[in-house]
Amino acid sequence: MSEVVPEQAPRRREAAVIVPVYRDAEGVTRLVLIRRSEGGRHGGQLAFPGGTRDRGDRDLLATALREAEEEIGLAAAAIDVLETLTPLDTRTTGFHIQPFLARITRPATWRLAPDEVAEVLEPALADLADPKAHGEEEWQLAGWPRAHRVEFYRVGPHHLWGASYRMLSPVLPRLVAGDWRL
Repeated sequence: MSEVVPEQAPRRREAAVIVPVYRDAEGVTRLVLIRRSEGGRHGGQLAFPGGTRDRGDRDLLATALREAEEEIGLAAAAIDVLETLTPLDTRTTGFHIQPFLARITRPATWRLAPDEVAEVLEPALADLADPKAHGEEEWQLAGWPRAHRVEFYRVGPHHLWGASYRMLSPVLPRLVAGDWRL
């Protein structure tokens, strides 16, 4: 009698992101998001600075720090990690992502990697926490076999959804409540 071997889940690629927050000169607490350059799997989408782990990265925090500097010029010295957030898996693209919540010192100017980042967005946390900023719609995207109900935050004309939404939604109320010193 042969043993039944359970089907193994496909191997996920390790990735890490920084969820950067800071207080501006007026005392407004802001979140830093990037809008990915067009093309590729995540083209045009809002995300946090970060990416796939490289062989030379000693750990996932090193990945997140390296990627933040490469993508937007946010130096590791300007990043103070406040908490390692719950890791999550993307639902369609095969990534296992480790997010790190961090208080940052905003650079005078962002230095974008144009092949990866189209723009940096800096919404106020209070604006994201406003119930009017939260939405839910039925979406049918290319590559999806059927439409899905998608939750999102409105950020100007854009939507923050997917893994980035799932990272931010449990943390946003805590940030607004002042659970971390910013």
